Amino acid sequence: MSRVVDPREREGSHADTGYVNFYEEALKASEEFRSDYFNRLNVVKSAQMPLERSRHGLIKHIINERMNTKECCLDMYMQFLPPGKASGKHRHLSEEVMYVVEGTGYDLHWDVRFDCDHEMEFTWDAEPKKYEWSQGDFIYVPPYCAHKHFNSDPKNEARIIVINSRILKPMGFDWYEQLEDAEGY
Repeated sequence: MSRVVDPREREGSHADTGYVNFYEEALKASEEFRSDYFNRLNVVKSAQMPLERSRHGLIKHIINERMNTKECCLDMYMQFLPPGKASGKHRHLSEEVMYVVEGTGYDLHWDVRFDCDHEMEFTWDAEPKKYEWSQGDFIYVPPYCAHKHFNSDPKNEARIIVINSRILKPMGFDWYEQLEDAEGY
């Protein structure tokens, strides 16, 4: 069975709207990426992990998209929580997982509520949920949940490894917001 194609559509599809090299440029970019990737780090030594005094607190980058590693999907850092202090409060569209290396404390999570009638609308719970943690524990933070980490020990530092996905960024969802700064920033 032959379908009838409107000749105007056929003519319009061949109209000269200008020429580009997108495909060839993508092939070249892919070739350059593969060549560059070969020289990236498989192992990141501790001395190659920079510290940062950020609005979220003191962190040590283990893997970051700006470091020369083969990891292309995750960012990881160690969060240092001084005795009796807290991180900043933030939220981001990707989920986050954490591992407690040292210390005791708790997280406060303000769950997100989402509605998409005509526009995307987000609201957050007024009262947070509290999650206690200690050395060896795993913590999960759902997507876009506002959260903050607290060290409940007034004498000893707490350290947690924080892992998030950067996969959403190239998709246009690089929604990362610092809601409160860590004390002393």
